Amino acid sequence: MENNPALIHGGPFANIAHGCNSIIATKMARKLADYVVTEAGFGADLGAEKFLNIKCRNMGISPDCVVIVATMRALKYHGGASKEECSNKDIEALKNGMHNLFKHIDNMKSFGINPIVAINKFENDIDEEIEILAEELKCKKIDYSLLENWAKGGEGAIDLAEKVVKICEKEHCFKNTYELDDNIKTKIEKVAKIIYGAEGVDYTENAERQIEMIGNPNVPICIAKTQYSLSDDQKNLLCDKPFKITVSSVEYKTGAEFIVVKTGKIMTMPGLPKVPASEKIDLDENKNIIGIF
Repeated sequence: MENNPALIHGGPFANIAHGCNSIIATKMARKLADYVVTEAGFGADLGAEKFLNIKCRNMGISPDCVVIVATMRALKYHGGASKEECSNKDIEALKNGMHNLFKHIDNMKSFGINPIVAINKFENDIDEEIEILAEELKCKKIDYSLLENWAKGGEGAIDLAEKVVKICEKEHCFKNTYELDDNIKTKIEKVAKIIYGAEGVDYTENAERQIEMIGNPNVPICIAKTQYSLSDDQKNLLCDKPFKITVSSVEYKTGAEFIVVKTGKIMTMPGLPKVPASEKIDLDENKNIIGIF
């Protein structure tokens, strides 16, 4: 919209797959730009974990910075506010929801990467709540930026861009959550305990049988899990009590060269609306594209 070039190369959903674009796209982008931003979809427990443990490991690279995007609505929702009330002032829900954000921050630090929180501001956000979050991040010495590109476009993202550049210049020591020669259960349990915060993993008889059949190939795991919670229960938003992850099935995708681990009640068929947004896209009488925004 502001005449900046962009390479769009989509990837699959991170709740059911690896959640990021292809290695080919990233290699191309790195040859064309000084800084490359990759969206690793859904929460950092899904998209970022898979981007770092699967794709970056395969490429032999590590990011210089991680941007964790947080909205006031999402924080309050994870803190107990209903979807209908997320736009209302609710400092208690906000403070409760920060637990979720801090877990994602700790997760990124576990990879040895320096994170920054982008507070994605919208027109209905309450300044007092933003100040409370900013103060909490400041007290914990976590870099953050108030991102206002929703209303101001590129101008509203300058502060974030400048801070990202500075973070990229810092030293970091990247490390994966697990080793490729770990057995399947060890890989699953390391992700479940370190990234999700689970106290352990339960396996169905079906999953136990499949793990025994697969053996121990030196490939990464790709855990399919709900995007609504750090746990495998989409209703457990706060995750303030001990929980376990239940593995229902395990499949070795030899073409993709990773092992898909299904947890909880996750379905690997993405849910799409009955009327997709593409049906609104058309051309007007002057051959201009309409229906995108």
